Amino acid sequence: MYKVFVNDKPLFLTNEISKETDFQLFLLESIDIEQLIIKIFQNKIQKAILYHPDESEMMKTLKAKIPVNKAGGGFVYNKKGEVLFIFRNGKWDLPKGGIEKGEDIETTAMREVEEETGVNKLRITNKLQKTYHIFKRNGKYKLKITHWFEMFSDFEGTPHGQLEEGIEKVAWLNPEQIKEALKNSYENIKLLFEEEKPIAKIASTVPYQSDRNSNS
Repeated sequence: MYKVFVNDKPLFLTNEISKETDFQLFLLESIDIEQLIIKIFQNKIQKAILYHPDESEMMKTLKAKIPVNKAGGGFVYNKKGEVLFIFRNGKWDLPKGGIEKGEDIETTAMREVEEETGVNKLRITNKLQKTYHIFKRNGKYKLKITHWFEMFSDFEGTPHGQLEEGIEKVAWLNPEQIKEALKNSYENIKLLFEEEKPIAKIASTVPYQSDRNSNS
């Protein structure tokens, strides 16, 4: 099953159908995906399920119906076990951005973290899950697939936001601050914390091992 967010509303891709649900059900194979997205953005549909009998074909079928943007992002720790956040468009977020020609996705993730926050000395310590959301750019709806990586940084300077990307603030947040920040964040970011790093574990989890060289 995949969870895709459209205007922060859930759109599930699944090969199972539950009889007891308040989600509207559509067939992925035949749905006009743009019309469905428009209705979700217009708040005419709050929650939806796209059904496909073959789980291995679900994402491939969706990608055939909508342009895809590939992005990389960082779930970055410092020595104190704090996590690096950015504040943009009135919400707390994690640093991420689109892949550039010739890059591998790990390089994209580290480059975007450094460009958006000024934090360097990054080491990738683990590959996390992907998140999916649909956005509109230049009049067209697109599916953004973000590959997330757990990172560690020895950076000791002052982070600074990339102004041309509209980043107003960059901050290292401790577990209590993260709880508050997630109340004003995006659903895919909340999902990342729920599934990968429960808040209670953050303070005691500081990764030291790395499978990549430092990026300074």
